[in-house]
Amino acid sequence: MSDPWAAALAGPEGEALATQVDRFLTHRELWVAVRTAYLDEQVRAWTHAKPKMRQVVLLGAGLDTRAARLSCRGVRFFEVDHPASQRDKRQRLARAKGYPVKAATYVACDFEHDDFLTRLAEAGFRSDVPALVLWEGVTPYLPEPAVRGTLRRVASGCHPGTVLLFDHFLKKVIDAPSRPAKDDQARSFVETLGERFVFGTNDFVPILFEEGFRHVRSLSFDEACLSLTGTYLREREFRFQRIVLASRSPVGRV
Repeated sequence: MSDPWAAALAGPEGEALATQVDRFLTHRELWVAVRTAYLDEQVRAWTHAKPKMRQVVLLGAGLDTRAARLSCRGVRFFEVDHPASQRDKRQRLARAKGYPVKAATYVACDFEHDDFLTRLAEAGFRSDVPALVLWEGVTPYLPEPAVRGTLRRVASGCHPGTVLLFDHFLKKVIDAPSRPAKDDQARSFVETLGERFVFGTNDFVPILFEEGFRHVRSLSFDEACLSLTGTYLREREFRFQRIVLASRSPVGRV
């Protein structure tokens, strides 16, 4: 896995934040690399399959560079994000030498007031064609009703063959009585950045069922790391997050 634009997009402030996080999350870099590499692998699999997904939606895209790194002939990438976040990213991209800005269709969406599928349709997204929807690093920061609302909208408004990929925290990261000291440090750090961890669950299946999904696969970070690196170390403390694949119709890949 390689991202030639990561340093340019993160900038000095990103480097400084990474240094601060390293003080209490000693395996942070591997954890982030595992999540990114596993999801990259899924995007490649779905966009090179027969038949392949011809639409990829990066929901809450942030500084994601997959549209550039994983571009595939005949596949259209949509990046959906808050207008302010998207403006900031595009300014950073303008300074990133060689970045293919046109690799993605940028869809500005204020999630509190706008319907993201309406905004996507206005940008050329087709709800009658299957899509891969990637929702990375977002659910911990949303209250459960907002998480459910997004799931419901994907299940009800997209083609039945659409696949949703996302990650989530377990309850121990959210609930104070069972939270390890390191998780408290992580929460406090995130709060200094103006964010809060507010949602986690140990089992997403009931929620996904209630919101319209019928096929679910869930993978622990230890399992993903073992598949990608061939290694397992209990002290890595990867047991606080999972990666989920969900769809309305049967899927053949995990």
